[in-house]
Amino acid sequence: MYVIAGASGHTGSVAAATLLSQGHKVRVVVRDEKKGAEWKQKGAEVAVAHLENAAELTAALRGADGVFALVPPDFAAEDPLAAQARVVEAWAKAVAETRPKHVVLLSSVGSELERGTGPIVTTHRAEEKLRATGVRLTALRCGYFMENWGAAVQPAKSGGVLPSMITPGRSVSMIATADIGRIAAETLLAGERAPALIELAGPREYAPEDVAAAFERALGRKVNVVPVPEEGIEPALTQAGFQPKLAALFREMNVAFNGGRIHWTGTPTRGRVGIDEVVRQLVG
Repeated sequence: MYVIAGASGHTGSVAAATLLSQGHKVRVVVRDEKKGAEWKQKGAEVAVAHLENAAELTAALRGADGVFALVPPDFAAEDPLAAQARVVEAWAKAVAETRPKHVVLLSSVGSELERGTGPIVTTHRAEEKLRATGVRLTALRCGYFMENWGAAVQPAKSGGVLPSMITPGRSVSMIATADIGRIAAETLLAGERAPALIELAGPREYAPEDVAAAFERALGRKVNVVPVPEEGIEPALTQAGFQPKLAALFREMNVAFNGGRIHWTGTPTRGRVGIDEVVRQLVG
């Protein structure tokens, strides 16, 4: 039986749906019982648990052969790293107690680094804590989520601009959440045969100009890249409603990306979904 966290989100929902479609027994973990109703209709078991609550999470993992784990962002927290640290601790306690055969963790490129990577520090800590349990762990270190460009939909539609914290002309690895969820399911099915590390990228690297061109094709209008300078990242994010500490973390992460500090340690596995398909979905 496979336990899938984050079934209400992009990656977890794809992983759960993929496993169910192949006839596997699935238990989804949701915070709100109402969000579990549709999964019950699809044939999944539903466990209601808050990921920062070790007791609830332990109950949700009982009897699992494989687990898809993640540490979701907490955009409302005044101290986001501290909030996520509580979730990491809960996962470590629950996994150590229940001893599933295999855990697949949603991680990030750059997670081998201890500091200087903004919110990616959390996935570094999660990898370390889960490996320390002695349970077989596969870390899915993913590139920049293509769906993150959803924040640019309105500016692109209304003003023909694509604000970008990635330096124009710099190509970076991006991955669609559909590919992440699919590969997470495949990795769970591989079980103990799965490698300890899988790095995930899209079909190719994309610069902000490539993303702008995808918006142009989807919207049928010209879209220009508008770079957000390093010193403007935090003010732009706080104006958008981010807590100050979170805005500072995102600035640190983008500076590390643009400076080349965050990169693959090996050759990444390539996904199938390109930026055009994701942008079409984003613009509706």
